[in-house]
Amino acid sequence: MGEHRSVVRMRSALAALGVTGDIRVLPDSARTAVEAAAALGCEAGAIASSLVFESAGEPVLVVTSGAHRVDTDKLAAEHALEPLQRASPDFVRTHTGQAIGGVAPVGHPSPVRTFVDRWLAGYDTVWAAGGHPHAVFPTTYAELVQITGGTATDVEG
Repeated sequence: MGEHRSVVRMRSALAALGVTGDIRVLPDSARTAVEAAAALGCEAGAIASSLVFESAGEPVLVVTSGAHRVDTDKLAAEHALEPLQRASPDFVRTHTGQAIGGVAPVGHPSPVRTFVDRWLAGYDTVWAAGGHPHAVFPTTYAELVQITGGTATDVEG
């Protein structure tokens, strides 16, 4: 059995964006920042968690440090967004092509408005999901902002 199709698609998407860090497939799930950090031997704060929210029917992706909880009211107010609600699994898959727990910050069927947690700048290497709950890839904060076209912001209240 070969590599999961989501991981294959992500490898292509990352290569097209010029990302040099390669996807690492972990033996166990990395659905949460705590799981990913334990598997990688790093702090949970170095995990770039991709959280999808719904704002007036549109997807909003927040790439946050695994050490943070997103203050959705603050984020919406600061960036003139309609109220943010946690997206359903079907909404996430429709707009990202990926399942919750493995949503990558890039490689979606169409662009998704993205915000990137400034806290991630404190780490030389951050780890983001690679399109599948067992896949991650190394990157930097600067590269993450660049490849997502995201807006750097503080996500905590």
